[in-house]
Amino acid sequence: MNFGFITYIIGWILNFQGIFLLVPCIVAMIYNEKSGIAFLLSSFISFAIGALFVRKKPKNSSFYAKEGFISVALGWIVLSVSGALPFLISGEIPDIFNALFESISGYTTTGATILSDVESLSKCMLFWRSFTHWVGGMGVLVFVLCILPLADGNNMHLMRAESPGPSVGKLVPKVRSTATILYGIYTALTVIECILLLFGKMSLFDAITTSMATAGTGGFGIKNDSMASYSMYIQNVVAIFMFIFGVNFNIYFLLLVRKPKEVLQSEELRTYLAIVLISTLIIGFNISSSFESIGTSIQQAFFQVSSIITTTGFSTVDFNHWPELSKFILIGLMFIGACAGSTCGGIKISRIIIAWKNLKNEISSFVHPKRVQIIRLEGRKVGNDVVKSVNVYFVLYFLIFIASVFLISIENRSFETNFTSVIATLNNIGPGLDGVGPMENFGEFNPLSKCVFMFGMLAGRLELIPMIILFSPWVWKKSRSHSQKSLKLTA
Repeated sequence: MNFGFITYIIGWILNFQGIFLLVPCIVAMIYNEKSGIAFLLSSFISFAIGALFVRKKPKNSSFYAKEGFISVALGWIVLSVSGALPFLISGEIPDIFNALFESISGYTTTGATILSDVESLSKCMLFWRSFTHWVGGMGVLVFVLCILPLADGNNMHLMRAESPGPSVGKLVPKVRSTATILYGIYTALTVIECILLLFGKMSLFDAITTSMATAGTGGFGIKNDSMASYSMYIQNVVAIFMFIFGVNFNIYFLLLVRKPKEVLQSEELRTYLAIVLISTLIIGFNISSSFESIGTSIQQAFFQVSSIITTTGFSTVDFNHWPELSKFILIGLMFIGACAGSTCGGIKISRIIIAWKNLKNEISSFVHPKRVQIIRLEGRKVGNDVVKSVNVYFVLYFLIFIASVFLISIENRSFETNFTSVIATLNNIGPGLDGVGPMENFGEFNPLSKCVFMFGMLAGRLELIPMIILFSPWVWKKSRSHSQKSLKLTA
């Protein structure tokens, strides 16, 4: 284990965090808010610790998958802890568990909150919550890789450990260039949404914070009713961009290099479109009696479907009161999630497609045992290592899910609350049903439950494996062999 290089990477994460913490200071200056001092102090602390870690680059630059997973997991924990400092120092969220919960929820783009009155926060603090969504959406290490060649030729281990989906590849030969392209697309889409929201007569502050929260598919609202008080135009723009950010970013790269045929051949994209369309129509007709026209019910259904499947978590209505069929569909979408390679949480559509095809092949093998079974996705053969990683993911996912529900149940809340609160945090969605519905919050849970939720949010955002490896004792034991072999990626 190359602890020196892991520490070096953590140091650079803290240095960048110091820069991020300075951005809300500008907002504090504009609105003349004293909370800006909390960000200055937090920035100083991050820079001070980060400078100690990066003062000398380690001579040993060997970096394998194991170090990649550990670096990413530790990096996100350090990022979340330092991100909680402004809440604590300012006193706007004085409880350490609540401050950590809010910070982790922001960076993991979950959008679950412990606040009952969001509008009581200062402008700079509201901006910070949305900004953490934007930074966490694409991934802080992806951002750092745009600027620094941290691990030289082994940057791919960092990118794979942080990026969502069963497999991650390069868009171009160099990982650093790939990271730059991804953040370029991400930034451009954020700016376009912000401009369109301004056309809808949204204030500049609201447009910027909403765009960042949408881009990261986070869903931290700056109003107590989330998006309900905004015009239908603004709601439609947000709904469309939630859908857009749920698409694999490789699709946008293919459009940029003018390869529309490959876009149309994307099985994952077609499945994503079909799920959203069918879910919207079923829910739209199911809730039609609650709205003035079928058009309005379809519009509201599309907003909630886009919000839930992309794990954003914005809401325009309290879907706690929707018919059971509609709520059942929303729960299903909470598990599914959107496309791999997007900023969304959830299991991911590509994993579900691979698991489904693998299931069909296994059943077919009982009838035709000598037939060679091949799984293909996007026209390419899916290797046995990817199929194995998907199977491992599902096992881990449901083990963590069941254990989390068990621990949350100690509080003796309703089953619907316990069940959907774990779905909402493990899949980085935000709202659930009943006690954690779109108009409720997580503030009433005890510290143990909040710790379970925080672990779930981090595990869900990092695709489970990095967090599991971080807490595995065997990883920290010194290897007897002088030569370290690269671990096979399992996520």
